[in-house]
Amino acid sequence: MTTLAPSSSTLKIGPHAVQPPVVLAPMAGITNAPFRTLCREFSGGKGLFVSEMITTRALVERNEKTMQLIHFDASETPRSIQLYGVDPVTVGKAVRMIADENLADHIDLNFGCPVPKVTRKGGGSALPYKRPLLRAILNEAVSNAGDLPVTMKMRKGIDDDHITYLDAGRIAVEEGVTAIALHGRTAAQHYGGTADWDAIARLKEHVPEIPVLGNGDIWSADDALRMVRETGCDGVVVGRGCLGRPWLFSDLVAAFEGKGTPGGALDAGSAAPTLKEVTVVMRRHAELLGEWIGDEARGVIDFRKHVAWYLKGFSVGSELRKKLAITSSLAEMDAHLAELDLDQPWPVGADGPRGRTSGNNRVVLPDGWLKDPYDCAGVSADAELDTSGG
Repeated sequence: MTTLAPSSSTLKIGPHAVQPPVVLAPMAGITNAPFRTLCREFSGGKGLFVSEMITTRALVERNEKTMQLIHFDASETPRSIQLYGVDPVTVGKAVRMIADENLADHIDLNFGCPVPKVTRKGGGSALPYKRPLLRAILNEAVSNAGDLPVTMKMRKGIDDDHITYLDAGRIAVEEGVTAIALHGRTAAQHYGGTADWDAIARLKEHVPEIPVLGNGDIWSADDALRMVRETGCDGVVVGRGCLGRPWLFSDLVAAFEGKGTPGGALDAGSAAPTLKEVTVVMRRHAELLGEWIGDEARGVIDFRKHVAWYLKGFSVGSELRKKLAITSSLAEMDAHLAELDLDQPWPVGADGPRGRTSGNNRVVLPDGWLKDPYDCAGVSADAELDTSGG
């Protein structure tokens, strides 16, 4: 495994030193407190772990679900919240609320989400096209954050004809944003094709004043090191690569610190986890979800979406997969896991893409959104989503 010198492995996010420079990407319905706990445990507490997307309107209105989503375990430090918003005033109120009530230590702003229910409101990856609106939101966020660092995550643009990331990067620097993460895809690509790492390198050259983090197609620790080496970025943001693989953070820490064995997160003496070791993590993940939700059955049900990711590449019969996908109690889950051939070694080729992979989608936008990048008249507070979690 290729390694980096430890001296190159510190990322500064305001007053916070993130060493090694590894960040868990916010993912709706995924990066809740239980999943962050798993990833943080495997990393030994190193790195930065961001909450799933929180909508500013829901936060300001103290929506019950939203208030649960911003709960952090006492061991989480720094506490990192990602916010989504379209209205500068609402974003400013949400940021001020976080600062005044000590709800987090770091705020990240979402300008990268490509899903239709977000972009049709002009939010997520659609928003940077409207340069004055982006500037107004960043200004409100930074001016209301007090001592809290504000960062942003974005994509290259809406599509190949509407690329925004260089303009957005310059605006971010001018408005006092602390760091930028770039997913090397457009909104139209969603998660298809190959991430454009050259764009990450261009952004780094364009905004040398602040750290630039790279995101996209990091499936292994070697991928992370290669991204840093090829783009010059200051750190990496890992999303789909850790789905069903929270131990990837152990590999990432070892790689950036120049030590360790790839895949050795569960047993320092092995090259990669066996199926038995994977099932132990699965069981703990489901249990943590139940404790967090306050209901075992609901926790196991919420865990169902993770089953295929954890078992990818292993030999598991279709009927058993189906049983695991409809479990509703830990006892039932234990019984089904016991039916697996637990001695299976880590499967060759199991570290590839997971999660959504569709691409070349038509981006759903507000009417007339692309007519003028400087006309923001059609955007109002009504565009705010009223629920969190993406």
